[in-house]
Amino acid sequence: MESGPGARKRSPTGLGGAVRLLSLPLLAQFVKFGIVGASNTLLAFLIYTLLLKVFGVWYLAAAAIGFLVGAVNSFLLNRSWTFRGHVGDAYTPVRWAVVQGCGLALNEGLLFLFVKGAGLDELVGQAMATVIVTVATFSANRAWTFRVHPPIAPADSEA
Repeated sequence: MESGPGARKRSPTGLGGAVRLLSLPLLAQFVKFGIVGASNTLLAFLIYTLLLKVFGVWYLAAAAIGFLVGAVNSFLLNRSWTFRGHVGDAYTPVRWAVVQGCGLALNEGLLFLFVKGAGLDELVGQAMATVIVTVATFSANRAWTFRVHPPIAPADSEA
């Protein structure tokens, strides 16, 4: 270990401690997102299963309806709890809708591939698609939807 006037000073916690401190808020946020996601997943999967098995709705339509109900639940809970400190601005719902639309498209595409391409059961295919879509939508919501955006400057009215 270096000592003397030219030696670099290390924080008491060291690099590992700094990394742990930096990652704790992200970890806590991801855990909250997971809890919200679990409630969304249960809700969406329940609706999907009921529509598919009880009412005989086509699996892709049932998945879309379940996804949309879960997505609304997700927005309300994530905005008020997971990303509470970063509720965004007037465009947050628009960004959220774009992310959810992409998530829905990804979910439908994966579900189709798992069911028609791989021959999996519709419920198994939906469960697998949900895992992938959850990671993708968390990343997009954290990076874009719920982050703090700079205010949009009003257009200059002088011509």
